[in-house]
Amino acid sequence: MSRKIALIGSGNAFFRDEGIGLYAAKYLKENYSFEPELDIVDGGTLGFRLMPLLQEHDAVIIVNTASEDDAAVGHITIKSCDEFLDGSLVKKTANEVEIAEMLQICSLSEQMAETTLISIVPEDIITVEVGLSSALSSVWPIFIASILNELEKVGIISVREKSVRSLSEILEEFANPSIEHGRGF
Repeated sequence: MSRKIALIGSGNAFFRDEGIGLYAAKYLKENYSFEPELDIVDGGTLGFRLMPLLQEHDAVIIVNTASEDDAAVGHITIKSCDEFLDGSLVKKTANEVEIAEMLQICSLSEQMAETTLISIVPEDIITVEVGLSSALSSVWPIFIASILNELEKVGIISVREKSVRSLSEILEEFANPSIEHGRGF
């Protein structure tokens, strides 16, 4: 029996770099197929409403931004749930606070997925604009490679590229949702 695995893109697409988790999740969903099947979720700013996913899956990877005082813009961290909750994270956004609180509550339950957080230090989470700063755009390939590497570690045995949709195309869909392509996944 294969493990049930989910990837959650978290953040707010309307505050520039804060949306990178959402952009990455959609990019992976559009460009790759995974075996075993991977549930890719637009977690947005759902916070506590993501709790059932942590109880229904064996492994969950959450991708988002993280405010780390001493880290440079574009720095990528990969942390287990315990490492994330150890108290060293500076929680500067509502999304960071909600994710941390949700993980604290879920960690008290008997059934919780093995959870990994892949976070990147943003440059701009204030500008109201769909898109990425040039600093995060430049490390985009490294961010995607980090996510694919962690997926392999939690049990994704096959990753196949199925199409080539650029980051620009993904951002365009978030900026200009249409009837065919809503903001979500």
